[in-house]
Amino acid sequence: MSHVLVQGADLVLCMDDGARELAGCDVRLRDGVVAEIGPGLDAAGAGIVSARGCVVTPGLVNTHHHLYQTLTRAVPGAQDALLFGWLRRLYPIWARFGPEEMRVSALTGLAELALSGCTLTSDHLYLFPNGARLDDTIDAAREIGLRFHPTRGAMSIGESAGGLPPDALVETEAAILDDCLRVIDAFHDPAAGSMCRVGVAPCSPFSVSRELMRDAALLARDKGVRLHTHLAENDEDVAYSLERFGCRPGQYAEDLGWTGEDVWHAHCVKLDNAEISLFARSGTGVAHCPCSNCRLGSGIAPVRAMRDAGVRVGLGVDGSASNDAGNLVAEARQAMLLQRVARGADAMSAREALWIATRGGAQVLGRDDCGQIAPGKRADVAVWGGSGVENAGSWDPAALLLAGPTRVRDLFVEGRQVVRDGQVATLDLPVVLERQQRLARRLAEHA
Repeated sequence: MSHVLVQGADLVLCMDDGARELAGCDVRLRDGVVAEIGPGLDAAGAGIVSARGCVVTPGLVNTHHHLYQTLTRAVPGAQDALLFGWLRRLYPIWARFGPEEMRVSALTGLAELALSGCTLTSDHLYLFPNGARLDDTIDAAREIGLRFHPTRGAMSIGESAGGLPPDALVETEAAILDDCLRVIDAFHDPAAGSMCRVGVAPCSPFSVSRELMRDAALLARDKGVRLHTHLAENDEDVAYSLERFGCRPGQYAEDLGWTGEDVWHAHCVKLDNAEISLFARSGTGVAHCPCSNCRLGSGIAPVRAMRDAGVRVGLGVDGSASNDAGNLVAEARQAMLLQRVARGADAMSAREALWIATRGGAQVLGRDDCGQIAPGKRADVAVWGGSGVENAGSWDPAALLLAGPTRVRDLFVEGRQVVRDGQVATLDLPVVLERQQRLARRLAEHA
């Protein structure tokens, strides 16, 4: 077998510039890219994956996650808290993590993403207790085979200095910048088709200093990597910015160099019209996290207004301590439904929401080589079964988010099969889950 032929799909949703929807079509994956698309392609030498009765899409793209949090789902005392109270409950638990917790939690979260059709994910890791390093999550992504955009996060202002995190979880700013350089030099690959690109990501304006925000931006641009943080997540966040900095979050970001085509911010639930215009003019991206925003009562992000203004928007599942799931296709459906709740039934179509989950996310992460099925683009492809109870009776298979499965049948990343017949093919998931449960029980016993 020299390549893979995804054969006879009922429908291929390309998400390319022509927004093509191709019926009765094959997709050839060779040497890590989409080599050919069309009906009745020559199958000689190919490994055949039948897609009859299926819908084929680009792999979904997740633009914001905290993979370590899959060990702290549904924690009592955090289930019904707003953002700041939620953080205060969880910080002491996270302080007990180490390298094993980080790696196993990442494997679990990445497997969950893969099963939901995700081929490319970012991750925002901003605490490093007990010897944990960004390397732990990068190793997990390499094992499972997902395309990865980890970001080296940081917290430098602890409780004693007026911040939210306990002092034991913050680092000195010199150490933060030094480790950013280390991980970029060790793991960042800017080439087309890269399986790992590293970003710089101070946690939030309420956990790091102005100086670190500014210095992180300078470092990232010197090294040619992207910038990421949380911004304008809820009313508490905006109030903190007004009280501490004398300006709204968007102005704070602009003043410190945190706008531009190499920047994307998570949440942005409370952006006002001026901030939306700023992001549109500057090319700043947004990771929209609808389920987490609902779970924490943060509000409905103005995604319709952002999209209409020209802001680049992708989706993020956020951490599994605030979602509490990591299912990206379900996230896309939630994004569509929330805009309809806020703006009416015609505010966002199923096709637009799927575009945001694929092409939109790739744009936010600066990956023009991903997020679409077109010759020369990366061979990141999801095959969705069409014979399940979820879509029985559906008249429009392209309306995947209205009537379709929430678990992928087959998934390819760089042309390699990561999910086969609904099961993760690259690792022994039951063994990983047993380790995950054991670690979670140990954390709960000492909470």
